[in-house]
Amino acid sequence: MRIEKLDNQGRGITFVDGVITFVEDALPLEDVEIEITEKNKKYNIAKVIKRNNSSDMRVEPKCPFYHECGGCNLMHMDSSYQSEFKKQKIKDILKKYAGIDTEVTFIKSDKDLYYRNKIELKVHNNTYAYYNSESHDRVDIAKCLLASDAINEIVDYHSFMDIKNGDITIRSNSDNELLIIVKCDRFEFFNDPPSNVKGVVVNDKIVYGNNFFFDTIGDYKFKVSYNAFFQINNYIANEIFNILKENIKGNNLLDLYCGSGVMGIALKDNINKIIGIEINKNSILDANDNAILNRVNNYKYYVGDTSEVLPTIKDDIDVVIVDPPRSGLNSKTLDDILKISPNQIGYISCDPMTLARDINILKDYYNIKKVYALDMFPNTFHVETVMILEKKDVK
Repeated sequence: MRIEKLDNQGRGITFVDGVITFVEDALPLEDVEIEITEKNKKYNIAKVIKRNNSSDMRVEPKCPFYHECGGCNLMHMDSSYQSEFKKQKIKDILKKYAGIDTEVTFIKSDKDLYYRNKIELKVHNNTYAYYNSESHDRVDIAKCLLASDAINEIVDYHSFMDIKNGDITIRSNSDNELLIIVKCDRFEFFNDPPSNVKGVVVNDKIVYGNNFFFDTIGDYKFKVSYNAFFQINNYIANEIFNILKENIKGNNLLDLYCGSGVMGIALKDNINKIIGIEINKNSILDANDNAILNRVNNYKYYVGDTSEVLPTIKDDIDVVIVDPPRSGLNSKTLDDILKISPNQIGYISCDPMTLARDINILKDYYNIKKVYALDMFPNTFHVETVMILEKKDVK
């Protein structure tokens, strides 16, 4: 079977008896023999059982667990081809689902490996394992090539904790400090944690240190609580800061799904007031502390569901930034943004499909000024997008 092109998840596309078939670990122009692993009415999923030729863009994955884990899915692609694939993916999705044919500026990560500042593990009889991305089965991995060095070191040396069975999340910061979050039935310390462990939280209770640490992105310092949202890749987060600062200016900024306030705070010199909304209470507590840490003079943060809190905002808003979950903006929030009618919108998205869906509505009222694709997640098919929109009647 000849692989024609790639789908949005980086899988090869071919056809079997006229049915579109997605093939894992296959690249365009490769001739492969496949085994169908899943049949559906409109498509098949298959795996390669023999490769008759290899693409020039194919490389040997650096991770020995690549085919077991599934956490990475593009490590068989040359880095430059990954960038090309992700940039074209954004262009294609916006054209197909939003009717927008636009230039996309691609921004690479400063490193392809060891960039993640957060991972999740499964613990069984005090042994740590990763989840298989498809089945959530345990995959025993000695080292994750995407996780930061500090995280890998603590996974390798975890003998200070006795956890029978459970789940563990490990967060690291730019100083290689760690927060460890555990969900389990039984937990004990064998001995004192290493000095770079700043806190251990078990079943939402602090058992050692604090339930937060501080992280630095560019010129900004942020408090990060154990269960608050924070960007996975600090370098790319700073690139988003730079994009926003270069393109967004106004008076009153509405920061929706604001998390710990980081994106709005990056714009503190371009606006007069920050108004943020976030459903996670700890994130809002962090946002208030972060505003003080970064010397923001005028701010107000609200805890609650965006669709419920947004209609209560009475300030005259001229700039909106949104960083919604993968599901994108719901119809009510979209309607409320259009009622506010800000001069500019900065849309940060981790899912280009829902971005395109929302932009297909916003484009009637806003011009697309700039589109950026950022490699927040190297070696995976995920890509972060930032879009700058400007109201059509703004002169």
